[in-house]
Formats: sequence, structure tokens, C-alpha cells
Amino acid sequence: MKDYEESIAFLGQWGCFQFVIFFALCASIIPNGLAVFTLVFLTDVPPHHCTVPEANLTEEWQKAAIPLVVVNGVEEQSRCSRYRLDVVLDLWAKGFAPGDVNLTQLQQEPCVDGWTYSKDIYHSTLVTEFDLVCSDQWKQPFTSTIYFVGVLVGSFFCGQFSDRFGRKPVFFITLGIQTLFTFLQVFSTSWEMYSVLMFFSGLGQIANYLSAFVLGAEVFCGNVQTVYTTAGVCLGFSTGYMLLPLFAYFIRQWRFLVLAIALPGAVVIPLWWITPESPRWLLSQGRVEEAEAIIKKAADMNKVKAPTVIFENYKAEENTDKKSPRQYTVIDLYRNREMRVPSLILALIWFTVALGYFGLLLNTSKLSTDPFLACFISAAVEVPAYVATWFVVKFFPRRPIIISFMLLGGAALLTIQAVPQSLPALSITLEMFGKFCFTINAALAFPCTTEMYPTFMRNTATGTFSAFSRIGTSIAPFIFQLSVYFQFLPYIFLGSVSLALAIGALFLPETFGHPLPDTIDDMKKFQSSGSDKVWYILKLFLSSCKAPLYSHSSLPGSAASAEHTLMPSHVLARWLSDCAELVGTGRWLDVDTLGCVSLWAVF
Repeated sequence: MKDYEESIAFLGQWGCFQFVIFFALCASIIPNGLAVFTLVFLTDVPPHHCTVPEANLTEEWQKAAIPLVVVNGVEEQSRCSRYRLDVVLDLWAKGFAPGDVNLTQLQQEPCVDGWTYSKDIYHSTLVTEFDLVCSDQWKQPFTSTIYFVGVLVGSFFCGQFSDRFGRKPVFFITLGIQTLFTFLQVFSTSWEMYSVLMFFSGLGQIANYLSAFVLGAEVFCGNVQTVYTTAGVCLGFSTGYMLLPLFAYFIRQWRFLVLAIALPGAVVIPLWWITPESPRWLLSQGRVEEAEAIIKKAADMNKVKAPTVIFENYKAEENTDKKSPRQYTVIDLYRNREMRVPSLILALIWFTVALGYFGLLLNTSKLSTDPFLACFISAAVEVPAYVATWFVVKFFPRRPIIISFMLLGGAALLTIQAVPQSLPALSITLEMFGKFCFTINAALAFPCTTEMYPTFMRNTATGTFSAFSRIGTSIAPFIFQLSVYFQFLPYIFLGSVSLALAIGALFLPETFGHPLPDTIDDMKKFQSSGSDKVWYILKLFLSSCKAPLYSHSSLPGSAASAEHTLMPSHVLARWLSDCAELVGTGRWLDVDTLGCVSLWAVF
């Protein structure tokens, strides 16, 4: 199985089989993009005030019965109180006009008769349907929290189910769960009922997304695999995301909007009959005949001739490499020595990327007062990010890419505090550039994780780290609440965390140019050179600063200890010279040095 990609090389890259499965899986991702951000519109709060029963009151008195308050320097009607209705009726009965009375001296009461909502933008939302305002205002963000808790649970369990029962069954079962529970939301009679249905919808959403991602990553090879994992899946998601404001613009009633979002999921369920199981997973389970049957069917679709025996060395390898029949779990990610450090670093990276991505996403309201336009702009920013991801993943190593965009995104957010208030457009541009960088790293997280772990742990790893990211997602709505203490504190926090994780990313193994690992031994091949290389470059830097720390006999271009008293800028120049000599000698010909130089320059 170690030569899996070589064994199926006769299929070619972009044949009929690859085209059909590629677009089928990408189409299955579109409902995810539609569903994830639906709450942006469903929980939006239109302008509202207490209902004042007509009771023969004049229009002037009906308007005057609502107190005026100042919010962010703007005077508007109170949303949660009104003047006591019996007092207002008494004044009107006595013939007083609102201008004849000092209204601010009147007693106030809560909205005992409900609320009147503006219908300028929405005809109905969850907020207007179940009155999620004033004393029940906490239910607005908590609705999102319940959804992401479902996503968290789905992230944690779907990987293990997929590794045990197969990619295809879990993919379509969870797609059905998402579609069914989204459809049932239409019939919600209370906020509590809707929230329970949202939990299961979130559980199905992330589970089918992860299963589809891993399924495609294992079915495809070479260039097709790169395009799918970096651009195909992500562009399918962003397509659904961009369609969401279009749906919401033309469908202003929340129940019909939910119904419209559920229908695309039902449309893609018939793809079961053309989507194959992962041959890699079948091989990992010892089901060689089934894997060969799928590859031979693919060969027929591509009109190429398949060998009589495709995986001829697999059984021999299984007999020698097989250690025990036990099932692997999340605990093995941190118990196994080869997977422990990458798993710790990737968990933190997934958490940070989700925290920044969703935090900035939920803060896009400043882009426009039109929620439909703001949502579309936020979605449109992701398209060039995903295209850029495909380009850099195709031509550049993974680790330096992650480090570079973490540095750029963090620096952009930290720079916002230095922008004059007279240049708000520049602040918005920096924020969107930060979101652009976080989007790229979010897109990189999946392929990097997929390439790093062996087949029997691949879906467990992606599911586990996705669970960490959902913890960040759940916290994200509260990040910009920090602006209450200091206006730029959210940006400082996100920027600082991003820079810190860039250092941790230095110690990830480099998977560029390696086939997907099928065993722990395969994982060791690209892992052994990763951390050793980083330590060598750091050692080279330290030895360029202080001679006594390390022996210079093994370092290129070493000189007398007097040279180590140079100023930092000269030290950097010397370090670059030493690293250039490393590259010139071909000892480590890659761009890891660039990542170390960038970190040194920042700090």
C-alpha cells in the first residue's frame, strides 16, 4: 500500500472519473456554505419598540408613548419600555397634547403588549417570531452557540465513525441528517424547539463536510488532489456562502428561507449512486478486492486498461507491517511519539485560525449598512483567498506558507491601531486583509492535516482538530466584546496569537512532495527532517550571535569570535550569508530558512 499512487498512476490525472467525482463532491459542499451563516439573517434584530394598542389614541400620542433614548450618540425610540399606558390614556382623555406635558417625568413600564418590528428589511426573523429581545436578548447569540456546539460534537465523533465504518456511509448519512433537521426547522413552534433542531443540523453539517473532504483527498492523487483540497472544497463552500445573501434578499420570511436552504441538500443526496468509497480506506481495512473493483471501474470511465492485479504487493506488506487489530482513537494522536508534537501544534493552529476567521467574519457589519451587501463582500473576499491557496500549495512547501500568512495576518491586525481615525477605509482594508490571511490558513489546515497523518488516523485527526476549531468558533462572537475595555484590544489579541502560533508552526513536519502516508513508517519519512532542520537553523542563528554557545567547526562560513560582537543587523546579514551557503551546498534546499528569517525580523 505504500506505492498506492504509483499503483493507480495508469488512471491519469483529469479523466472522466476524476471530473465526475470532483464536481459531485464540490456540489455536495454548497449546502454547507448556505447553512453555516444562515443565522446572520435569522437572528438579525430589526428596529423595534413596544406595541402601543390603538385604544382610540391619536397617531401623535401613539408615537409619544415611546420614550426617546440616546444610543451611540443617536436619538432613537426605546426598544424595551414605554410610558404607562393608563397615564397616557388619561392625559389624552383630558385633552392634553404631547407637547403640553413633560413626558420624561412619566412612569415607564416594560413591553407588556409585545413589540412592533420594522419590516423595511425583513418580513420576519427568529427574533420577531419568538420575541428574542430585551429580557430574552441573550437567546440571540446563544442560538449560534447551540449550533456550534452541535458542530463541535459532530467534529469530534465523525472522524472516528468515518475511520471505522467508511467515508461514504458517514458522508451521506450526515448529509441526510443536516437536510432533515434543517427542513424540520420550518415547523418550529418555539425557540427551544428550533434550537434543538439547530444542534442536530450543526452536527450533520460538519460531519458531512469533513467526510467529503477526506473522501476526495483519498480518491484523487497528484494535481487533482491538490486542486480539490485547496480550491475545490473551499470554492464549493464559498459558492454556497455567496448564494446565501441572494436567497435572503429575495426571501425575507425566515421559514421560507430555511426551506430554500434545506432543498439543495436533498438534491445532492442522489449522488450516492455515483460516489465511490475511498480505495485507500478499503485497503487499510484489508478489503483489497473492493478497492480494485473501484479502480477498475474508474479505468473503464477513463477508457484506459487496468492491470489484472492492481495492488499486488499489498498483502505481503500487510503481513509484515501489521501489528495489532486494535482500533485507533483520538488518544493515539497524543500517545504516539511521532504524532504527539504535530497534533499539539495543529490543534492550536486550528483553534486560532477559527477564532480569527469567525471573529473577523462576525465583525463585517462595518463594511455596509446593508446586511445583504456586507455578507456578499465578506464571502467574495474568500474567493481570491482560496485561489491563492491552490497556487501556493501547488508550488510551495506547506510550513513556510502557514508561517508567512500567520505573520502577515497578525501584522495587519496589529497595524490597525496605528491608523488615523480620518482613514476608516484603510482600517477596513487591513481588517479584510487579515481575514484574507486567516481564510488562507483555514483552507490550508485541511490539506496539511490530511497529508500529515496515516490512513487509519486521517479522518480521526481532521475530526479532532476540527473540534478544536469549533471551540474557537464558539468563543469568536465574544472576541470583539473586548472593545468595551479598549477599542483595538480584539485586533491586538488576534494579531498577537497569530504571531505566536507562527513560531509553533516552525516545528511541524514538511509534507510537500511526499505521497499521503498509509502507515506510521510512512509518516516518519517526512517527519525526520522537519524539526531537525529547524533546530539546525536556529542553532546557526544563535551561534552567529554568541560564539561560546556552539562549536563553529561544523557550520559553514564560521569566523573568529570577534565577529560575534556585531550589531543585530549585521548578525542578520551574517545569518543570511550562512543560510545562503547551506542552500548553495544543497544540504537543505528549501525555503524553511525564509520562515526563520521572517520571525527573527519581526521579533
